[in-house]
Formats: sequence, C-alpha cells, structure tokens
Amino acid sequence: MQRTPPPGIAVDRLSAEHVAAVRTAAEVVAPSVIELTERIARVPAPTGDEGERSRLVATLFEAHGAAVAVDPLGDVTTIIRGSTGEGAQSVLLAAHLDTVFPRETPLIVRRDGDRLVGPGVGDNCLGIAALLCLPALFRNAGLTPATDVLLAADVGEEGLGNLRGMRAVMDAHPAIGAVVAIEGHNLGRLTHVAVGSTRLRLTARGPGGHSWGDAGRPSAVHALAGVVNDLAGLPLARSPKTSLNVGLFEGGVSVNTIAPEASCVLDLRSVDADALDRLTERVKRIVTGAERGGIRIEVELLGERPAGLVPVDSPIVAAATAVLRTLGVEACFDASSTDANIPISRGVSAVCVGLTHGGNVHREDEFIELGPVATGLAQLALLTLTLADDLARG
Repeated sequence: MQRTPPPGIAVDRLSAEHVAAVRTAAEVVAPSVIELTERIARVPAPTGDEGERSRLVATLFEAHGAAVAVDPLGDVTTIIRGSTGEGAQSVLLAAHLDTVFPRETPLIVRRDGDRLVGPGVGDNCLGIAALLCLPALFRNAGLTPATDVLLAADVGEEGLGNLRGMRAVMDAHPAIGAVVAIEGHNLGRLTHVAVGSTRLRLTARGPGGHSWGDAGRPSAVHALAGVVNDLAGLPLARSPKTSLNVGLFEGGVSVNTIAPEASCVLDLRSVDADALDRLTERVKRIVTGAERGGIRIEVELLGERPAGLVPVDSPIVAAATAVLRTLGVEACFDASSTDANIPISRGVSAVCVGLTHGGNVHREDEFIELGPVATGLAQLALLTLTLADDLARG
C-alpha cells in the first residue's frame, strides 16, 4: 500500500492561478476554521447523543445563508451549487460530528503555542469546522466547483455508531459520484482501504448462587472466560490483515457470589470482506458449542462496517496524491475504518484525508498543530474542484 500511484492528470487542469488563489483563500479562512474548531469542541457529542452539536452546526451554516437539512438521526447537510447546473453527479464531503468522550467529560479547550489542545479537537471538530468554512474559501478564491458539492456533518462514526449517519446520507443522495471523508488529523494520509469490522456481544447466563453454600454450580464468569480463552487461540491471518479483540468483559455480583451473568464485547476486523466473514463464522461456531453445565451463551450483533478498497492507482487516489504534491506534501497510503467505508463498499470512489498534524487522539489532551491547517484546507478545496471537474466531464 505504500507504492506511489501515477501522477493524476485531473489536478493539472487547475491553473497555477487557481492553485495560488486557493492557497491565499485558505490562509484567509484558516483563523475562522480554528476559532470554530474551539467552539465546536466545547459542545458535547458522544456517539448516539450528537443532537446538541448537530443543532449548533446547523445554526452556523444557516448564519452564513446556507439552506440546511437535518435528518432524523441528526445528520446536517447543505449544498454548494456547481456551475454546470443539475444533471451531473455530485461530490460529497463528509465529517463526523461525534466523539468518543462521554457527556460528562470536561470539555476544556486551550491554546498552547501553535497547538490547540482539548478532547476531540482533531477528531473531528476541525473536520466539521472545515466544512463550515469551505463555501467562504471558494468565494474568497473566486472559484465555483463544476458540479454540486454536498457537505455533510454526520453522526455515528465512532465506537458502536456503525456509520449510521454516513449510511443515511448516502441513502438520501443517490447521485453521489465521489466522496471525500474528512478527519482533522494526519495531513498527507490517504485512506483508500476500508477496514471492515463485526462487533458482537456475548452474554453468559446461569443459576448463580453462594460461592460456598452452592459450591460446584456453574459460573457465568468462568464459562465466558473459557470462551474468551478459546477465541484467543484462533489463528489470525497476517495477509489480509485480520484481528480479534475482546475490548470489554464484565459480570458477577460480588466476590462471594457465583456469577449468574457475564458479558463481553468483541471487535473483529479485516481489510478483506471474505476473511472477516470467515472469522465471524469461526467465532460463532466456538460460541455455539460453548454451553457448559447449564450456562447459556447468547450472541448479539452490535454492528457491522463493510470492508473494501479503492485501488491505489484509481483516478481519485491519483488526484488526491497530485493535489498533495502540488502543495509540497508527500502522500502516504493507508487502511482504516472511516466514513469512507460506506461509499467504498457501494462502489463509489472515496478517500479519507486529514487536515493537519497532531497527537493524543481519543485522549482528553488531544492536540492539533495550527500551522498546517491552511495547507489542509487548500488540499480539500483543490481536491473538491478536481473531482467536481471530473464528474462534470462524465
């Protein structure tokens, strides 16, 4: 996945004057993007509870005169109209609203030199802020995309959100010809391989009892621990890369009680859909045969994210690579689980891009570097113009 694709030809259609105009406009709007990032990051948006942030984003779009739609899930969408009018497929730019942090997390956001520090600033408040300011960037540059550009701030990307927001946006807009998922971190990274996942909850139930008076009765914790041990012994392929993780294990009542119930949550992943299906079936076979001494084990499907890939030498990856090269950034190619999983699984060209550098992702002291933000915004605008031009040409 590290080989360099051939230079894109689409970006070459953007004149040096257009590139310069976009870079200048990106520098102009970058301070507004950073200010909005701070504002958005102070509004809680745990997965499944994004409503407050969704309303803020809708209000901010409307404040700039945009016509906004908010679906029942809380996805916020608006359209930048293209110069060719209706008929051509459109470009979708998507950034997720939700964060991994519970609602009670203190959302303290601060500047530290050339860094912005706080929960979710890069994952993904910066991405949302970039969407909000992209129309102004195009106006400042004096440029209009050739086709319509749909901007979507979507829910349910993190954790067990199951990419439900992106699914809903794609379902509601069938005329999408290319997709760019936006993340705040990892400027220069082009995610073109979708890591698929299956999330399962295993629940063991039994009679329970007193640890001494009922000694010998089966324990749900013991039985489920045995299942986890069996799962840990499964051989996992290195190519295509496949993984199994038991991320949560809980149960029992007290130290002197035979546990009547226990549960664990599994995360199965692979870059290959068939490999993921095979692993899922092997897990289910182990669980199905695991009933021991009156302990029942149930399997609940919590979520599925499709695997897939856009070839590294595809037009969208080549265009994204060429845009980065134009801006003096060397692209690297990556596999990950992002909003791009959904369009990739449906045969729509898609990549996920980053806007700046940073660190401590999914920690309360997460940070982003402010200096590269203008370059990340210029990347997003140039790639959007290129993809829109490709779609307009058919």
